[in-house]
Amino acid sequence: MRTFFLLLILLLAVTPGFTENQDEKIKQLEKRIEELEQKLAVGSKDSSSVELEEIRRQLQILAEEIEKLRSGEPDAEVTESKRKSLGLGESASAVYTKKQGPSIAGYGEMLYENFNSTTDAGGPSGRPDQIDYLRAVVYLGYRFSDRFLFNSEIEFEHANTDDGEVAVEFAHIDFALNDSTTLRGGLVLLPMGFVNEFHEPTAFLGTHRPLAETQIIPSTWRENGFGIAGQKGIVDYRAYVVAGLNAAGFLPSNLRSGRQGGSRSKLGDPAFVGRVDVHPVPGVTVGGSFYGGNSIVFGTSVPTDLEVPTIIGEVHGEYKRKGFQLRALYTQASLDNVAELNAVIGATGKSSIGEKLTGGYVEAGYNLLAGKNSQSLTPYVRFDAVNSQAEVPAGFTSDPTRDHSLWTFGLDYKPISNIVIKADYIAADNEGGTGVDQFSILLGYNF
Repeated sequence: MRTFFLLLILLLAVTPGFTENQDEKIKQLEKRIEELEQKLAVGSKDSSSVELEEIRRQLQILAEEIEKLRSGEPDAEVTESKRKSLGLGESASAVYTKKQGPSIAGYGEMLYENFNSTTDAGGPSGRPDQIDYLRAVVYLGYRFSDRFLFNSEIEFEHANTDDGEVAVEFAHIDFALNDSTTLRGGLVLLPMGFVNEFHEPTAFLGTHRPLAETQIIPSTWRENGFGIAGQKGIVDYRAYVVAGLNAAGFLPSNLRSGRQGGSRSKLGDPAFVGRVDVHPVPGVTVGGSFYGGNSIVFGTSVPTDLEVPTIIGEVHGEYKRKGFQLRALYTQASLDNVAELNAVIGATGKSSIGEKLTGGYVEAGYNLLAGKNSQSLTPYVRFDAVNSQAEVPAGFTSDPTRDHSLWTFGLDYKPISNIVIKADYIAADNEGGTGVDQFSILLGYNF
């Protein structure tokens, strides 16, 4: 430690121009803070609460800027447009703010769920109320140079390893070819939908992730592979070659259990996934993504060389302006050789894997405090619909409970941008009458 400080003193001594500029800038910022503090004191009687809140916000920004300058390691700028083109959430992009060296960031969320005692059909739901520390996540990164960096997400689920798990959500090396194009290799998040890449609790409305983005797009979906992420004008794009899915894990309700997750992933025919987003005007995004590959079958009692061609596509749009936000997404998955797969895994009757799965949602919210202060208060509504057995092979029948929908009505409150409290009521319905309504509260954070 002593050697470190001696080197630091030596560095400052041989760079007088730098330290002088730093000192001068700090003095200017401190002077500006004094002016604002005086204005705050004088205006506390005459100014409106909105004006006073704006002064306090400016004071906080100036204080943070001074702290950065005094640390000697000013952050690099990473715009929202840049991090979205890289497929990274706000905290997940922390390593990109470093000129060099390590970075740490993270997020977490705790969820309370209160279930109705009866189903839609009037039978007992059997769902006890619960409170769960869903996940605590740490982002660890290291910036080697202006071209090379390492980024990772490590997730601790359900507060322990009895019911939860510790898993690496992503871990990859990025190489910046230039300011707009990055090569990436390692364990990557597949660039599909809204929440698979951008799943920090402050980034989306609702205590639960949308049905279509968990049951058809199996978020959080990560896999070993390599590819490219880039930006060209108003267009963002990402494309990877990755290990495929394990069809033996597919369920009548979803494709989630088919994820290999980067753990000794079996590599049959590699799969391809690509995404394109267009931003024609500020606040508007339209785009889509595509996944295609042969899902192999392993881990069954009888070895087989069966392959299940799997295609998943989605289209999406988002509008965000003056406190109003609107999202819409539609996704569809198509599987071949499903009858043969059913025979291998022993699925009969209504337990067939779907040959076709469809789903989507529309959600809207409005920040009632937009433009007034740094807090936000957003009522929201979302409609989800998913049918995981939209089509099944001949000789099988669809389970009506697989055709279901949700209405979500809620409120999203952020006292500061890094902390969110969400509360919503979810009305669940399906063709079999087994839907269970629930009330949920979520506390989330990111840093």
